[in-house]
Amino acid sequence: MHPIAERIQQLFPTGFVKAVEWRGDLAITVTRDSLHEVARFLRDDPAMDCDYLVHVSSVDWPDDEERFEVVYEVYSIRKRHRVRFKTRVPESDCEVDSLTDIWKGANFMEREVYDMMGIRFRNHPDLRRVLMPDEYNEGYPLRKDFPLRGKGWRDTFEFLNEAQS
Repeated sequence: MHPIAERIQQLFPTGFVKAVEWRGDLAITVTRDSLHEVARFLRDDPAMDCDYLVHVSSVDWPDDEERFEVVYEVYSIRKRHRVRFKTRVPESDCEVDSLTDIWKGANFMEREVYDMMGIRFRNHPDLRRVLMPDEYNEGYPLRKDFPLRGKGWRDTFEFLNEAQS
């Protein structure tokens, strides 16, 4: 197992789910309850030193009990290593802790995941839509069960045309 994954497994034995290393990329899955602690460890531990949040994204696995996966990728500029860590959440309780208190750059990216996938981030300082109009309440466009033509797409375009007038 990768040394970073081993260290996380040692420090967070109940929070560590699995680690996969593929083509030089390390992906560590942790429980939702340990996400915040693992993130703080990756940033604050001198051996990890992950000072840069590269991105936040999400994946929809509609046939799984824990349907959504929230993915964070962090990088250590000084140590030159990258870690991808993720957690799974069910559709019925689609919420994880915000990591904006650890990496300020998570703010916009978590808002984007919320807007497009509907995953809520606890303790986010400003969780609101960022890409879709504020009035849009017809679902989440990146979910796999979202209609290809969208829901209310004509209304959305009419709203945008009115706003430009």
